Amino acid sequence: MSQQSDWDISVEELKELLDRGEGFQLVDVREEHEYEAGQIGGELIPLGQLPEKIASLDPDAHIVIHCKSGGRSAHAVKLLRAHGFTNVWNVQGGLLAWVDRIDAEIVVA
Repeated sequence: MSQQSDWDISVEELKELLDRGEGFQLVDVREEHEYEAGQIGGELIPLGQLPEKIASLDPDAHIVIHCKSGGRSAHAVKLLRAHGFTNVWNVQGGLLAWVDRIDAEIVVA
């Protein structure tokens, strides 16, 4: 899979973070109807609402962002990094990669 941003992590790396109970914030930037269809946890902040919610996020926190295929989350990571966030990462391939390689039971809308 081609790189989607300069700050990609794989779904396997995300699973390792979750399995180890690492302290990080998981953010899903899909739309509400997509989130309701199936998700892996995390806070729903649709990409269109992210600019107005930046102030509610901790710029020093470890943040991992995902969407359906990785495009919207790559955009979100670039936006946050442009606002001074230094530890924010994109899940390459998004939820589709998660379903393909980690958990086929998740519904993707």
